Amino acid sequence: MTDPRGRRTAAVTTTTALAAAALLALAAPPASAAPTPGDAVEDRATLDTLSRFFARDGAVTRAAAQPRIEGGTVPVHVLSPDFVAGRAGAPVARVEFHAARAVAADGQRASVWTARQKGGEWQVVNIATGDDEIRYAEQGARRLPGGTVFREPQIDAWYVHKGNKVLPLDEDAVRAVGDGGTTLTAYHARVAAAYGDKLPGSAYARTGKAGGYTAPQQQQQHQPQQQAAGDPRTTPATGTTPATGTAVTAAAALAAALATALVAARRHRRRTAA
Repeated sequence: MTDPRGRRTAAVTTTTALAAAALLALAAPPASAAPTPGDAVEDRATLDTLSRFFARDGAVTRAAAQPRIEGGTVPVHVLSPDFVAGRAGAPVARVEFHAARAVAADGQRASVWTARQKGGEWQVVNIATGDDEIRYAEQGARRLPGGTVFREPQIDAWYVHKGNKVLPLDEDAVRAVGDGGTTLTAYHARVAAAYGDKLPGSAYARTGKAGGYTAPQQQQQHQPQQQAAGDPRTTPATGTTPATGTAVTAAAALAAALATALVAARRHRRRTAA
């Protein structure tokens, strides 16, 4: 169903000091707040930073990059800890951030992430190579119109859900639920068994091991956050793939870094299912 893929990686810093270092490398200005996600990604400072981002490896010059935002922003959903815990009425996923596709003149693509701040305004918090968030949203809309596309970050799997159906959108999801997908009931049983002991307040989360969900107070800040078992798109600076089992940095540190700075990330794109 899919072509062989390389794990996407992101050089996302997890402490304020490392965030500042990343910003210095790209000479990025502080991210400015905006009333909507669309306004935030179209901001001149964001476009200037995208020019530097696309030029970082010398593939194109900053002047020639001419980045543009293609289409609107989309909400990016991730598996909800309330759903895993079996709370009545909990949706399978929650909105973690919004993303927009940025395209350079030479065809490079990036995903620009925005998050709502405490005051209600929106701010760009991350830039990553590739446009997975938008592509999966488009793919899910074609496969199950009206469904909710979401990511299970613990295994880097993407799905689309509607009613009692959960269908896979990439090979990680196919390995988890099969090519034909599964029922919502069966999906819940699987994630509850896999992550039910790693929720906030669990002994697993309190030890600071790789995994666990972010604490409720961090969730309320509406910042993109690392979740159980690490995000395979991250480097050892922020986390590890599930195979390594080493500790990830606390989500609170990541949220603090992202809230104060525009962090440019790099990741390897993975080919999606047909």
